[in-house]
Amino acid sequence: MNGAGRPFALASSLLGGAARVAVGVLWLLEGILKYRAGFGAADIELVARSTAGNSRTPWWFAPLGGAMDSAAGLFGVVIPALETLLGALLLVGLMTRPVALASIGTLMLYWASDQLIAQYPVMVLLSALVLVLPAAGRFGVDGWWRRRRNASRRNPD
Repeated sequence: MNGAGRPFALASSLLGGAARVAVGVLWLLEGILKYRAGFGAADIELVARSTAGNSRTPWWFAPLGGAMDSAAGLFGVVIPALETLLGALLLVGLMTRPVALASIGTLMLYWASDQLIAQYPVMVLLSALVLVLPAAGRFGVDGWWRRRRNASRRNPD
């Protein structure tokens, strides 16, 4: 890398890393809040039933809403676990870009079910920033793994 590109690369890494950590913390807080509040099947049933006949819910959400209603117990366990996992993976910088994409997808599904929480738009923007800045995982497990792999290629001892 030439000298002129280094400051941009460092700034990109720092900005992406900060966005990654911030959205990771927000996801962890969401998951922990659900665990502490006893989130479960009743909450999923409430969401699933509130989407039926809701004009703000897109037509394509109906099958997912039906699945949520019929497997509320499973979704009641999976949703807090998913949120906690997204947060943990983003915090440590493991599989950064795929997890950022999963974060956006999860938030879009929440919006489709008319569950708009104040921090969700911020979380989407932070996740998108992590997704578009390839160096967002540089100061995490992804970056460590990449440096280790590159070092072993240079020194195949």
